[in-house]
Amino acid sequence: MPDFTNLLIHETSPYLLQHAHNPVHWHPWNAQTLEKAVLENKPLLVSIGYSSCHWCHVMEKESFEDEGIAELMNRYFINIKVDREERPDIDQIYMDAVQAISGSGGWPLNVFLTPDLKPFYGGTYFPPKRMYNRPSWREVLESIADAYLTRSDEIKNQANTLTQHLSRMGLFAEPSSHPGTPQNIGPADLDEVFKQLMNNADRVDGGFGSAPKFPQTFSIRFLLHYHYFTGNNEALKQACLSLDKMIDGGIYDHLAGGFARYSTDSKWLVPHFEKMLYDNALLIILLSEAYQITQKQSYKAAIQQTMDFIRNELTSGEKGFYSAMDADSDGEEGKYYIWTIEEVDEVLQGDSELFCNYYGITRSGNWESKNILHRRMDAAEFARENNLTLDLLLNALERDRKKLLERRNSRLKPGLDDKIILSWNALMNSACCKAYQALGIEAYRELAVENMGFMLSHLGGDAPGEFGHSFKNGKKSFFAFLDDLAFMIQALVDLQEITGNPTYLLRAKDIAHYVQDHFEDKEKGLFYFTNEAQKDVILRKKEMFDGAQPSGNSTMVMNLLTLSIIFDIPDWKRKAIEACLAMKDNIVKFPTSFSIWATVLQSIAYDMPELVMVGEKINALRKELLSNFIPVRIFQSSTVENNKFPLLKGKPITKEPSIFLCKDYSCQPPVNETAKLIHFLKNVQKNRP
Repeated sequence: MPDFTNLLIHETSPYLLQHAHNPVHWHPWNAQTLEKAVLENKPLLVSIGYSSCHWCHVMEKESFEDEGIAELMNRYFINIKVDREERPDIDQIYMDAVQAISGSGGWPLNVFLTPDLKPFYGGTYFPPKRMYNRPSWREVLESIADAYLTRSDEIKNQANTLTQHLSRMGLFAEPSSHPGTPQNIGPADLDEVFKQLMNNADRVDGGFGSAPKFPQTFSIRFLLHYHYFTGNNEALKQACLSLDKMIDGGIYDHLAGGFARYSTDSKWLVPHFEKMLYDNALLIILLSEAYQITQKQSYKAAIQQTMDFIRNELTSGEKGFYSAMDADSDGEEGKYYIWTIEEVDEVLQGDSELFCNYYGITRSGNWESKNILHRRMDAAEFARENNLTLDLLLNALERDRKKLLERRNSRLKPGLDDKIILSWNALMNSACCKAYQALGIEAYRELAVENMGFMLSHLGGDAPGEFGHSFKNGKKSFFAFLDDLAFMIQALVDLQEITGNPTYLLRAKDIAHYVQDHFEDKEKGLFYFTNEAQKDVILRKKEMFDGAQPSGNSTMVMNLLTLSIIFDIPDWKRKAIEACLAMKDNIVKFPTSFSIWATVLQSIAYDMPELVMVGEKINALRKELLSNFIPVRIFQSSTVENNKFPLLKGKPITKEPSIFLCKDYSCQPPVNETAKLIHFLKNVQKNRP
């Protein structure tokens, strides 16, 4: 039996449950805890992290399991643990506060609040003893406790000032009352976005910036779209370089598929080993589009292997997608994934030398005396250098990977965060749709349909458009946030494309109305991150930046643009354009922070073709059409007459399929071959001013 148990034992979050037997008297964030702080007039110590966070585990073992430290925390503070993935709203507010205080952020995030929830001090990881130019955690606790007792007025003033600063953050993106017209957005704006992106591009190792290096999928995706619209080969070259280097690097799991969250070095070799659902969803979407353009077999393999990883490791029996796999196993970061040459020799025996040469495995190792698998050169080039046929090499490597994976599966696996988050599931649903479009594998379409059924039935609410944020142990929890609903709309539109099922579009429209009713800033435009009914945070933020995930606002603006055409709702198109005009200067100057916004700009600058396919037998032709890369478009298909949708209205259903290319609901004569439609599209593109 554990020596200690606190109130987190009643929670479902794996991260919170990891701390349920700390000697710290941890509380969950709820009304009772917040009221307790007011009644006892104690400052709150809010510690925020997530299950797969390596340094969160480190600080727990060093400090939160220490009885002496716990006694200090329990005596002077009301201690709250928050899973940032369950409550991203709380995390966003107090991350902004800590970044304002210290100039940096990260997790674990430790922030001190007055009883009315206003922050006055905070930081990230604090060591048990003074080191890394940081005070010890004990020193921080003692200093804050003394200051709160002896200088409470000073602390309250500081908290008020900081809270006022937080409330003003993001105001740069407020729409103006006279923002301009669609004609104020044009190809020249996208040329400048491209120029700024390339100024920050790593032209040797791919990606953007230096270490630590994140995939930045949105920026790479913009380059693919920019290449489509302009024919600029430099954009395609940088996009493919980035993908090639990531797939070859240690950030990619060469045995089981899937990508780690980021690389600690600039060459993509040493990952931070946690695997997040949303990262892999976004990379599948990117790889699917890259494959449509290039037909590179390495992209196809990475899509299939990563989809296999999702299905094997992160999919529940009910077809919900789990959140993440930890970086650590058996108390060590990366232990599950790394190899010594002796282990590889033992498993592969006579095949070991070839495998080690290909994946860069050496006796001295490339990380802490062990080896992270990575590819040093293209398979075809390696085959030539070693006098092998490509087929012989690929078959040998596939056989050896299976053997090593079987051995690896006998190791203690990293922990699984098995909560199911609506926004991340919606992103993965879109990824299934995009992978199906690129590769035509029926299992991906089926998974998307099953997962959507899970989300609608288990996370949906009583009102149309109402959803919960997360699901665990048979129940949903928390209000859905803006990104939950924005990503759901996007997924429903994507799923409609590959199935032709119009009910998905009707559900998307319901959610969009719900977002307008409960999230929109009616005075200044755009959308708050939290539902107006949620009352347990000190302010409602508008998240504008496209960071590790798309911002809810950029995605919602794209949704309004799309749905405005599907349902002929001019007001939604007006709002989308006004938002983009308000954001344009920031998008053009800082595209790595606003890459989804930049993609929406492209949709306005180059228009969105309206594609319609009707006929009694359209499944094969729909699949063929969707395999082509057409980055921004409206696509609807139907096997029956359907006058509820403007684009389908009046389209006769014949035995043979017909494809229409339209703009503003005015359509060219139909064609019955995909190649003809693509030819028409290219002519439209070539003649665009």
